[in-house]
Amino acid sequence: MSAVVGRLVLYAKLVRLDKPIGTLLLLWPTLWALWIAADGRPSVKLILIFSLGTLLMRSAGCAINDYADRDFDLHVERTKNRPLTSRKISANEALAVAGVFALLAFLLVLQTNALTIALSVPALVIAASYPYTKRFFAIPQAYLGVAFGFGIPMAFAAQTGAVPALAWVMLLANIFWAIAYDTEYAMVDRYDDLKLGLHTSAILFADYDIAAVMLCYALVIGLMGKIGVTLDFGWIYYVGLAIAACMMGFHYFLIRSRDCAGCLLAFRRNNWVGAAIFAGILGNYIIR
Repeated sequence: MSAVVGRLVLYAKLVRLDKPIGTLLLLWPTLWALWIAADGRPSVKLILIFSLGTLLMRSAGCAINDYADRDFDLHVERTKNRPLTSRKISANEALAVAGVFALLAFLLVLQTNALTIALSVPALVIAASYPYTKRFFAIPQAYLGVAFGFGIPMAFAAQTGAVPALAWVMLLANIFWAIAYDTEYAMVDRYDDLKLGLHTSAILFADYDIAAVMLCYALVIGLMGKIGVTLDFGWIYYVGLAIAACMMGFHYFLIRSRDCAGCLLAFRRNNWVGAAIFAGILGNYIIR
């Protein structure tokens, strides 16, 4: 029994159940979309489907990521002790774990409608292929933004049976948000990634990395503000955006020295950015 428990602990670490920040960064934009698509009244069923589905797909993505990067991660101090990289579990085990989580997520999607099911196919392909973009794409963080934001069109599809232009604007905002927060994350591994010949936005932006992060944050606020104007949202929504903008602005002081601890802290604090925007959306519908 202890051997089984030990194996399950390794699987839990493989899918980062001990590090929920990735799940939260995936969940917040999905909830933004779900509440807006439902005009503030999403069904409990859809909330549960998308919340659990987000956890399952992020878990599958982590397992696939570690499978794809297993040889690179050996040479990075921060990742060399991951279960697959340290050979505590096999590559085939990691693929099996990814497959189980992806299958469970798909079973949840089957409880929605045909359009949402159809959208789940490119969502899976994008999530599975993301780890490989670091080998050839100059800014894989943009691809990550699509992967982490695909719950947006899926939420609209599940709630309304269609994906309006507004959903794609929100997805674009999420892409800029992902570039911002994952550049902060990539700044930690910049020198290891350079030695390994990998591509990241931190390498692409070079000395302009901090300026690029702040510009992307500004674009997020601008696009989300445009959504608020389009939907005739009330003042409380803009209070939420203002709080998020202040948090983003404070990140400058966390990353300006490019200190690893500060960059990681800034990355993790994006959870509160997403929460502030969601609070503004939620508050708007409650007051209205």
